[in-house]
Amino acid sequence: MTTKHVKTAEGFRRISIDPVTRLEGHGKIDIFLDQEGNVAECFFQVPELRGFEKFAEGRPVEEMPRITPRICGVCPEAHHFAAAKACDAVYGIELTKTAHKLRELQYNIFYVTDHTTHFYALGAPDFVMGPDHDPATRNLIGVIGKVGLEIGGKVIQCRQWGHEAAAIFGGKPVNPINCIPGGMSKPISLEEQARLKEIISYMKEFAQFTLQLFHDVVLANEKYVDIILNGPYLHKTWSMGLVDAQGKVNFYDGKVRYCDPNGEQCTEYSPNEYMEHVAERVEPWSYLKFPYLKKIGWRGFVDGPESGVYRATPQSRLNVSDGMNSPLAQEAYEKYFETLTGDASGKTPVHHTLAIHWARVIELLNAAERAWELVNDPAIVDPEAYRSLPTKLPTEGVGIVEAPRGTLTHHYKTDENGIITKANLIVGTTNNHAPICMSIKKAAQGLIKPGVEVTEPILNMIEMAFRAYDPCFGCATHALPGQMPLTVRVRDREGNLLTQGSRR
Repeated sequence: MTTKHVKTAEGFRRISIDPVTRLEGHGKIDIFLDQEGNVAECFFQVPELRGFEKFAEGRPVEEMPRITPRICGVCPEAHHFAAAKACDAVYGIELTKTAHKLRELQYNIFYVTDHTTHFYALGAPDFVMGPDHDPATRNLIGVIGKVGLEIGGKVIQCRQWGHEAAAIFGGKPVNPINCIPGGMSKPISLEEQARLKEIISYMKEFAQFTLQLFHDVVLANEKYVDIILNGPYLHKTWSMGLVDAQGKVNFYDGKVRYCDPNGEQCTEYSPNEYMEHVAERVEPWSYLKFPYLKKIGWRGFVDGPESGVYRATPQSRLNVSDGMNSPLAQEAYEKYFETLTGDASGKTPVHHTLAIHWARVIELLNAAERAWELVNDPAIVDPEAYRSLPTKLPTEGVGIVEAPRGTLTHHYKTDENGIITKANLIVGTTNNHAPICMSIKKAAQGLIKPGVEVTEPILNMIEMAFRAYDPCFGCATHALPGQMPLTVRVRDREGNLLTQGSRR
């Protein structure tokens, strides 16, 4: 973390955190203090541009499941599956039960490995080491040093075997290429099923261990629980997430449900209806767009049922659901809601930002349990039913999955030859852009007061406000017109400016 303290022309004091740490992509935070030392304004800026919608135009739609995983090396499976589902819709294909189960199995294994990465490497340094711990050891190495090498070995093995499972399905451990229009590129053999059972059995044990570790290390720490419950980390917004036909959490398939801050007014929509419910806006200080609920409307960066701002996080998925679709995760779900709201049924939403970490661990367990159920289904080894061939002319399609960071939407329009004429992506982190900005500002206002020295631990606690969302700005940013302002400066070896050119 690099910080700068400067005075602006208007007399405000500006504190810059650039770059922010432990996230995928790049971002910076500018905090402006008035003359009394109060936080007057706070901006979370995403200065990078990734124009993937424009890259897609002119390409055959069936290439998208191979191209889009390259958007992000952290969650390539999320884009892979959303693209594949959009391709299915473009060709009007109904998957076989075998193909559907194989995809869901692969996706749940991915969820385990991804949530493991965030919990141990990105989130844990704050609540295992402590938010005010020495930044030199407030990292994964420090966490392993504190909890023990044996636990570090468990984390590494879970990640390693997760990549091995990805290679069984996708041909390689990163950036899978196995999902194609209509299903999968190959079936799963009995030998591969047996190995997957070994991997997922370990993941189930590891997920239970991780949940217990969270209880022992985090929830047993009164100081951290006080930060969760009473710190400046509370937002009462709408919540969004996928649910299955029974209203339970589902990461791969279902309808998108969003509910108001009280958990009372809920609406569901199918993937092809997303434009009726979600709109996007731009602000001049970021390349990342701001989605909001169309039927509620944009009221600015404010909480409440009258504001169209929503969150799409692990916590949000639990808020909108009627429960988890596996027994151990359901038990953890009930304990989570009973502890934080006094209502084990889940009918009262949780809005504590830092409790997103807890919800993430519950999802990790859910994914492992669901993967275990699917890997033992004899249908997954059917050698003939892993794909349905396209028979219809391509037109338009939308695919939605729950990326670990939020609801992920891929929308493609094609000509009669299947060449993409228009593409739109609403990425998981993009959904959370407005609440991330709001969370950072609220944390800054709660922690920086007149007369308070702005120390590194305080700035880290401000970063914790966005870190809970597990944001990925590498794949979330893109410009509405498909171009960006740019200034190129050429200097000699002494740093003297030789020439420059600009595009606005």
